[in-house]
Amino acid sequence: MPPRTLATLAHALSVAPDIDAALLALADALTEVDRFAQIALVRFDARHGMLVDRLTPTGDTVTRTRLETTFDHLPTRERIAVAAAGSFVDFGDHSDEFAPVFALEKLAEAGWLSLRGVRFEGQLSAIIVLYETRKFFGTRSSERLAPSAALFDLAYARFAEREAREEAVRTLEDVTQRVHAEYERKLGLLEQRLFQAAGVVDASDPERLVTLEREVARWTEDARRATKRADAVEATVGAAVEQLEMAHIELHRRSETLRQKTRTIYLIDRVLSLDAATDDPAHMVNGLLTLVGDDMGAQRCSLLLHVPDEHALFLAAARGIPPNVPMGYRVRFGEGVAGKVAATRSPLLVQDVAEAKHHPLIRDEFFTTGSFISFPLVYHGALVGVVNLANRAMHGIFVEEDVERVRLLGLVISLVATQARLPDRMLETLSVS
Repeated sequence: MPPRTLATLAHALSVAPDIDAALLALADALTEVDRFAQIALVRFDARHGMLVDRLTPTGDTVTRTRLETTFDHLPTRERIAVAAAGSFVDFGDHSDEFAPVFALEKLAEAGWLSLRGVRFEGQLSAIIVLYETRKFFGTRSSERLAPSAALFDLAYARFAEREAREEAVRTLEDVTQRVHAEYERKLGLLEQRLFQAAGVVDASDPERLVTLEREVARWTEDARRATKRADAVEATVGAAVEQLEMAHIELHRRSETLRQKTRTIYLIDRVLSLDAATDDPAHMVNGLLTLVGDDMGAQRCSLLLHVPDEHALFLAAARGIPPNVPMGYRVRFGEGVAGKVAATRSPLLVQDVAEAKHHPLIRDEFFTTGSFISFPLVYHGALVGVVNLANRAMHGIFVEEDVERVRLLGLVISLVATQARLPDRMLETLSVS
């Protein structure tokens, strides 16, 4: 199979139907790093402090093994670090001693045991177990697998939320069925007793008749109270269902956020691969512009770089702009939107183009929406350039969350542009003096 990059792993995790498929994808990523290492996912029961079962990828399947081992078996220092999650915890010279706790196969040579905690809703929920052959040279497999494990954490959270939602639905259904069955049972008993009483009523016995009327009144009151309790339970169930629907909406929002982050990681991987594969400055600036433009769905965008030793920007790459604006077009600091953003180094979000009628580059037929973002590119305190985004697909409007996403992409652009000396090289390519 082709080498698994972070982008392909992120895609595989985002489309995985269950935790088994996600674990197999992570195992494939480990194979690219170390085909002799062992990996497993151990489920943790936080309520009882137990390691309950182990999921081990084998070929195209996942094998489940019961552990029933307490978490306290691990050393205190390592246990606290694993519970904190976020990184692999190395067991060092004690690796082979604690590997049997997780039912791992003994390696032919001395090994390294590394654990990475996975948290869900603030508690330790699972542990990624990595057992590799001890190396004297080169990078540890746990270090090379760390970015892939971080992506797996996001996928695990998605499956944990789905399992929690399904368990809540089952609990609500069980409670509703029990309450309804109890209500029907009591109602049936009352009806039976009423029928029995009606069959023995003797109009000539007033005292007996009064007694039966009192019993009927008491039974009626019992039925009313049972109905009231059933209504209260129904209201509680209804409120719980409403909360469940809200949780489902929140789950959908988080899934969409994960999809967007996966897309961003994929685009960043493309740009870093481009930086490693080409030395053409024009090709690189177009790739950087594509990174942010595609991720934000901007049909009109431009990348302006800082002219060295001058208070000006020049147009290095663009798409969707008027054809009469040439590459190398200069914008001085303080002029127009891009110039003001360069001077202040503060991002600008405009949701209504009427707020920025003075901008000369957007008063044309190529500007089709009422929203744009202009963001400064800064690296180690030095201005690298400015990126402009407009004409969002489907006539969409940019919001504050989009500015934060551009901030992440801007860091990548600033880093690549600075390391590759793109402002100087593009000026030479464009012959701009």
